[in-house]
Amino acid sequence: MRKYYLDNIKWITVVLVVIYHVLYMYNAEGILGVLGKITDLDVQYYDVFQYAVYPWFMLVLFMVSGISSRLYLDNHTDKEFIGSRTTKLLVPSTIGVFAFQFIQGILNVSVGDGLGGLEIPVFVKILIYLASGIGVLWYIQLLWVYCLILVLIRKVEKGRLLNLGRKAGLPVLIALFIPTFGAAQILNTPIIAVYRIGLYLFAFLMGYFVLSHDEVVDVLKRFFPLFGVVAVVLITAFCIRNFGSNYADKPVNRTLLFVSDGYFTSLAIIGGMARYADFSNGFTQWMSKRSFGLYVFHYMGISAVAVLLVKPGYLSAPMAYLLSFIAAFVLAYLFNAVISRIPFFRWAVLGIKKKREA
Repeated sequence: MRKYYLDNIKWITVVLVVIYHVLYMYNAEGILGVLGKITDLDVQYYDVFQYAVYPWFMLVLFMVSGISSRLYLDNHTDKEFIGSRTTKLLVPSTIGVFAFQFIQGILNVSVGDGLGGLEIPVFVKILIYLASGIGVLWYIQLLWVYCLILVLIRKVEKGRLLNLGRKAGLPVLIALFIPTFGAAQILNTPIIAVYRIGLYLFAFLMGYFVLSHDEVVDVLKRFFPLFGVVAVVLITAFCIRNFGSNYADKPVNRTLLFVSDGYFTSLAIIGGMARYADFSNGFTQWMSKRSFGLYVFHYMGISAVAVLLVKPGYLSAPMAYLLSFIAAFVLAYLFNAVISRIPFFRWAVLGIKKKREA
């Protein structure tokens, strides 16, 4: 049976990512690479949304990706797994950048004045645009690498570690925070802070080896009230403690509070969604089928509004937020609908083979 709660976690989290990126584009916390503050407010209190979701929304996506990988590999070979992941993840994040996402790179550079008015050779500019065009695709880049690592681990562990993960009860789930915190301290790339290779790899593997078991999910469902309360307390504490600081980079994103917030909130979400949202209807199916396209294209709408309308001063702050939010969804769904029907581009940009696939 399909685990609909996983689909619902994915599309709901992607929607939260869209909202996050709208606020992030005009944040007042001085985070570089975006347009920044456009209001006259002394404090943009609504920016607290970024602090409330940032520690966990990508962590839970990597956990869910690990669970989904287990479900796929239960019925497919390693070769089929790597082939499908290469088409769906690697192709859009490499060839797709040359085919389409370089446009996002141009917008990103324009938003943050990345070239600073410098005279740069054309080929160097192209390289900058391509690198910047990766944008939100960093997630699927890392995910593809993790899939390769998973296949190698499976060849060594031969099911022993997977069977061990089935026995994880509440004490083990709580104790697994310790290696999660350790993983958050290693393999963090400088400058580009989103590439938290150690933390997200551990989350992905934990999803595969531990959280993919129905027995473990039953524990999360049973103790959801406990995890839910802990999550609310940690999110509140993180927002109060760090509001106004750069939450996306060190030292904040490596603190005990940041990692515990991300870890226990992710467990609460998986348990809560498995308990209350393991269903499917017309709306959830529609959103699930388009969640990948929404993720891939949403930031283009936000950055286009920022560059073409907000930066020149054509929009008031309220209209800038509203139009950015609308453009994120409308353009993403439009690009998804059009590009998914164009030969080559549907493969290069969305990882769709000869015919459209859900």
